[in-house]
Amino acid sequence: MEWTRSETLGLSTHSCVLCNGLGLRVSENCEDAAPCNCVLRNIFRACYARFCDISKQEKFLSQACLEAIQGRDGKRVWSRKDEEYVADFTLVARRSLSEADYQIFKYHFLLGADWKMCCGKLKMDRGNFFHSVNRIQSKLGRVYRDVEPYALFPLSEYFHGEQKIVSSIRYTIEKVVPIRPPMRKVPPAALPSGLRIVASNSARTKLAA
Repeated sequence: MEWTRSETLGLSTHSCVLCNGLGLRVSENCEDAAPCNCVLRNIFRACYARFCDISKQEKFLSQACLEAIQGRDGKRVWSRKDEEYVADFTLVARRSLSEADYQIFKYHFLLGADWKMCCGKLKMDRGNFFHSVNRIQSKLGRVYRDVEPYALFPLSEYFHGEQKIVSSIRYTIEKVVPIRPPMRKVPPAALPSGLRIVASNSARTKLAA
């Protein structure tokens, strides 16, 4: 998806030495501008802060809302946005991260363990742990913004945006006929004596039937 400076300028870190607070980085060999890692980490932190707020709130505060779906039918569906956001936040991370990165994500972000407990559990040193945390934040920040059809960021569009029409993809399964290799015919003279008797008895049984 395309990134604009007006979008990344407010999310960038002013003290970042890579983008100089602009939020976009343009490489020498590529004309397309890519978001800086500081922008992606801030996107993840905004999504994670909303996840923590929903997880800490009382259960009776969650509400079901009736939303209209675009289209000629004008259908309406009931949804629970808070529960859907928590599920999307965790499932998207599970599908996007490797097994090692997901263990760090689960212990540090979902379970709330500090770096000392995570390093002791995962057998890592402090430097590699924080490098992994920054890499996870940058990767998930991009995924949360680019996931389709409903991106987790911006949060206002996820919770108050319009419903989109999602078309299902149908796959046609054709009948597959297996190809059997031709059976090699062995002359009776090449068979051992015991197999000749079995073959002759089976042939007589077929003729009698």
